[in-house]
Amino acid sequence: MELSQVREAFGETSTPEREVVMNSTARHYRLKCQDCEASLVDNGLILECPNEHSPALLISDYNGAGLTFDSEAEGLYRYRRWLPIVRELKGAGRTVTYRSERLSRITELPHLWIAFNGYWPERGAALETATFKELEAYSVLARLTREQPGILVVASAGNTAAAFASACSKNKIACLIIIPESGLHRLQYPGPLDPRVKIVSLTGFTDYYDAITLAERVSRQDGFIAEGGVKNVGRRDGLATTMLNAVERIERIPEYYFQAVGSGSGAIAVHEAAKRLIRDGRYGRSLPRLMLSQNLPFAPMYFSWKSGRRDLINIGADESKKQIQQIAAQVLSNRKPPYSIRGGVFDALKESQGDMLVADNREALAAKQLFEEAEGIDLDPASGVTFATLLKASRSGQIKHEATVLLHITGGGWRRSQLDRKLIPLRADLQVAENEISSERTLEKITQLFK
Repeated sequence: MELSQVREAFGETSTPEREVVMNSTARHYRLKCQDCEASLVDNGLILECPNEHSPALLISDYNGAGLTFDSEAEGLYRYRRWLPIVRELKGAGRTVTYRSERLSRITELPHLWIAFNGYWPERGAALETATFKELEAYSVLARLTREQPGILVVASAGNTAAAFASACSKNKIACLIIIPESGLHRLQYPGPLDPRVKIVSLTGFTDYYDAITLAERVSRQDGFIAEGGVKNVGRRDGLATTMLNAVERIERIPEYYFQAVGSGSGAIAVHEAAKRLIRDGRYGRSLPRLMLSQNLPFAPMYFSWKSGRRDLINIGADESKKQIQQIAAQVLSNRKPPYSIRGGVFDALKESQGDMLVADNREALAAKQLFEEAEGIDLDPASGVTFATLLKASRSGQIKHEATVLLHITGGGWRRSQLDRKLIPLRADLQVAENEISSERTLEKITQLFK
């Protein structure tokens, strides 16, 4: 599909509230390769270094070292000096960081802080899809100019799909979202989505990696562009605003950082943000120890890290899918996470002197209920995994009790959101069976959705 056809079908995208920078030459950052250290001028679409070497993540290299805050900006755009964006889109929210006496007593951590991403009006948390994936959506989309050259293709296990569908619909941006059927229940909204947003669900014995595989195939077609997942600096720097919000509130870099991970994009992001904060010099000079958790029995990064290996263990596709079906936190189900790549999870754990932790479904559910009773807000299962591992680490003496600890609640308030607003479950525009993922006919059907 040519760009002219996209515009003919959908018209121009809506004008954002504030256009920060007008073209790539005026962007306030460059992209830097973590392998060859090449410096690249960004056009909003670059995902990889063009030079030949081992795979490595690009990072954003911002002009000037200091972190500044824009009090007039909406949501996460408050931190726009450290975001790779050229505009600001309507509807953006941000993290809320707070302290809880109840949770401090429960965990016996007097300097515990909670970075909450979700829907919790009493706390000022207003992420409509109740997940931190909204942070990455509003940063990725704002990295693109209004004249984006095609339809953005996004793969998701559930939460990312909900976030991108909402953000693209509000801002009238053409987008294709590919999601396994098991994650489709997270796509619920007060009304219908803009027709520029199309949803493809994968049926049968499929998972997040199958969605990634199909998304990569579609992205190679004319008229489509890859969002890129963890390779997209917009995604990581958007997620990094969780750390920026916490440091603004705490006024220092925390000593420990807890989060459950499926791909690890959020953990990599806060690690990158911490390194920028150290260069800033006002918030401390030590990296937070990344304490990252997975949901048993599916825990490939945990077993790889505990084995002392950089390469990810090979569980096998069928066995992985069986394990994924057994975990409560389905969003933690990436079979091919960015663990080994230069600048990925392994490097972040090693540099921060961090660790991988695990919780089973029983532990995650108990922790989830404990948090909800203490705080009065519901948690996503992944956040239950995070809180469970924090409780175990505190009780075992794995972390210093006087340390400053940041607990990242990556999703919460979903049930509260359903009570406050009448949400309508979304139906997929196209269903693709497992045996159709590699079919050329499937690509033709997807293209037809945008005609």
